[in-house]
Amino acid sequence: FLSLVAEFCCGFFVILILGNFWFLAVLYLLWLYLDWETPCTGGRRSQWVRSWTVWKYFREYFPINLIKTSDLNPNHNYLLGFHPHGVLVAGAFGNFCTGPSFKNLFPGLTPYLHIMPIWFSCPFFREYVMSAGMVSASKESVSYVLNKEGGGHASVIVIGGAEESLNAHPGSLTLNILKRKGFIKMALKHGAHLVPVFSFGENELFKQVANPKGSWLRNVQEKLQKIMGFALPLFHARGIFQYSFGLIPYRQPIHTVVGSPIPVKRNLNPTTEEIEELHALYLQKLRKLFEEHKRNYGIPEHKSLIFE
Repeated sequence: FLSLVAEFCCGFFVILILGNFWFLAVLYLLWLYLDWETPCTGGRRSQWVRSWTVWKYFREYFPINLIKTSDLNPNHNYLLGFHPHGVLVAGAFGNFCTGPSFKNLFPGLTPYLHIMPIWFSCPFFREYVMSAGMVSASKESVSYVLNKEGGGHASVIVIGGAEESLNAHPGSLTLNILKRKGFIKMALKHGAHLVPVFSFGENELFKQVANPKGSWLRNVQEKLQKIMGFALPLFHARGIFQYSFGLIPYRQPIHTVVGSPIPVKRNLNPTTEEIEELHALYLQKLRKLFEEHKRNYGIPEHKSLIFE
């Protein structure tokens, strides 16, 4: 979805350059230069954009629901780890970038969804994603949010990243997390409480071409991901008037469950052992969150999370 919108925005920019409106393109490039750091300094959200009626229909299509399991004290800052990535990351976008659900359930908290920095180099598209409350996933950006005094701010990070989208098959419960410990270090350095978030149904929206690890397709996808910074899963779903083939996601309910916070004491120079200890605790709490709620959302009793 983001890719399609980005392509449209880039195409529009090219039209400006090639057409009689090249001066507008020059002005925008000047604006881009002056505004380059904004995605790393909290972005520029617009409540008007976040409240567009189209997002209401977007959430109701699946539908997308946000489930609260514990209060989050607005006097603290939080780092929410979102799992799994899926293909569309619909639960993260629908719950943290649109509508009133998060604000109603967690009053006093402002969510910031961190996405890959490359998206903010796309003309016009960057303005759109920032208006929805998205900011860069760079260290500087996460630090800016978590370092805000007085609390009330929540960084939402899709921990598995683009690599995890290659595992987004219906029924898949594999998370790329064992080697991902940067978010743990950030939480320690800023004293941000950690909150595991699991989005049930995220992997059910599309069917992806079989790409087991070691296959030629997976090898190509992983190489491209390392070069470009984002993955290229080959997927399909339904069409507009038929359910056999298309790129419109299936209508599968998404239940994004926000777990209980893990208190974190500020530590400017955490040791490797301290990072490992907190990472292990986070994995334990994430697994517990999944096990406690899987029965409610159609996950068989014998199924469990797989950490890679």
